[in-house]
Amino acid sequence: MKGSAIHRSIRKDGLHLGLVPQMAAARNGSTLLTLDHDLDVLPQAGRRLTVAEIAGHVDDLAARLWAAGVRPGERIAIYKSANFDVWVLASAASRVGAVPVLLSPALDAATVGALLGRLEQPNLLTDDRKLDDLADVPLAELTRRVVTVTGHRPGTASLADLAGSPRITPVCRKFDEPAMITHTSGTTGLPKLVVHTPQTMGARLTPQWRLLSLMRRRETVAIHISFVHSRMFAAMALALFFEMPVLLMRESDPDRVADLFLANRPGFIEVLPNSLMEWERLTEDRRKPFASIKYFSTTFDAIHPRTMSRLLRSSERRGALFFQIYGQSEVGPAVGRPYFRHSAHRANGRCVGWAMPGCARIRVVSRNGRRPSETNPGFIEVAWPGLAKTYFAEQERYDTNRDDEWWRTGDVGYRTRFGCLHMFDREVDMIPGLRSALEVEDVMLGELEELTELVVVPGPNSEPIPVVCTRDDQPLDLDRWRTAAARFPQLAAPIQIPQADLPRTGTLKVQRIALSHRLQGELEKRS
Repeated sequence: MKGSAIHRSIRKDGLHLGLVPQMAAARNGSTLLTLDHDLDVLPQAGRRLTVAEIAGHVDDLAARLWAAGVRPGERIAIYKSANFDVWVLASAASRVGAVPVLLSPALDAATVGALLGRLEQPNLLTDDRKLDDLADVPLAELTRRVVTVTGHRPGTASLADLAGSPRITPVCRKFDEPAMITHTSGTTGLPKLVVHTPQTMGARLTPQWRLLSLMRRRETVAIHISFVHSRMFAAMALALFFEMPVLLMRESDPDRVADLFLANRPGFIEVLPNSLMEWERLTEDRRKPFASIKYFSTTFDAIHPRTMSRLLRSSERRGALFFQIYGQSEVGPAVGRPYFRHSAHRANGRCVGWAMPGCARIRVVSRNGRRPSETNPGFIEVAWPGLAKTYFAEQERYDTNRDDEWWRTGDVGYRTRFGCLHMFDREVDMIPGLRSALEVEDVMLGELEELTELVVVPGPNSEPIPVVCTRDDQPLDLDRWRTAAARFPQLAAPIQIPQADLPRTGTLKVQRIALSHRLQGELEKRS
């Protein structure tokens, strides 16, 4: 089946995670996957596997899950150490008709216990390390059964003991049935469980299907995003259907990343925005680890013009571009725009792009009865078949954000007369008297190259406090800061902290509300 035919089929019938490896192997079973780590569930599989081998492993693990008692329609929470085998295991769970629930390994035991309770007796697939973390959680009461990827624990089934189980016929979820559940970052409380269907997951492939179609030849795609995020499953499906070799990265240490890029020479990378900020210093590496990359792609969070410009200039590929996608877990990739080598440094970081033909539709709704504009930003809303179906066990909470076909994202902004969407801030992160905290961060990071991170949060009196991190935690030059910050007289004095002290989500977003609360508490103690 040709790529365009696969795309039409997915748009019509939906994306079925349990069939992706099998379909990709039928197209080209020799496509290579390279990992920078070993698989916990298959420690002998090695770090270089063909798609045919991966498809065989998914089929094998599906048989083991069936033998463990997992059945169609049951939810199976996957909570284990960060590893690509999360994708393999979720695909196997989908292959038996179960609904994989991807829980970030960064979640603490209390949060996991609360989510297991909300999931109404799910299966739990975990490992020894996470079982130790969950020692105080009443798993016998909260789960249907506990399955471990390796090892042996009383009261659990081990996938290692079920090797050789009879293979089963794949079971597919219906077009609009729950097929995968992920969760939000939980920055405002307990994470919400986002329900995806074959329809919603299939629709979300379209924007980047078109981006990958720009590639004239097969090149390695490097992926460094959370293994439990819905974006991982879309990125893998796209790369495999396009028969692209894939480099799957768990490592984020810049020196290790440089070695991986030099050894594998990717032409396309999909990476967390905050990882790219951490990797900026590699643009000064004489070995030029980014030289081979023609397409940079990112979503999840704001990416600053300085970062994009440095990365593009470090590429030696003609026509290199940075494609930024704006979206969220509930809506998928909503709008996007390309940035180019000679103009990225002049870009307005708040301009997140245009709706793509045949994809999501965007509108901005007034917050106060007046027409949304640059000086009066409104609520950003999205409509298309890629919207998540619901929040599991929280339909009323979901419905408060849904207006017929439109989903309110929680972000505020406006659209220009040319249709470009400008996103200022999350509504909950808005600071009185400041148009956009993200805009301040864009400008200041562009002016002060010694900054590695800048986050503007409200202080005890709602004053905007810049929290800064510098390269190697060197002391901030206050004279340089004051000169650069002159255009933002609303800002309070900066507070410098080590970058490692920033509270982050599983996708490395800074938890602004948690950071603000922490600072307010510290400042109130001093006063």
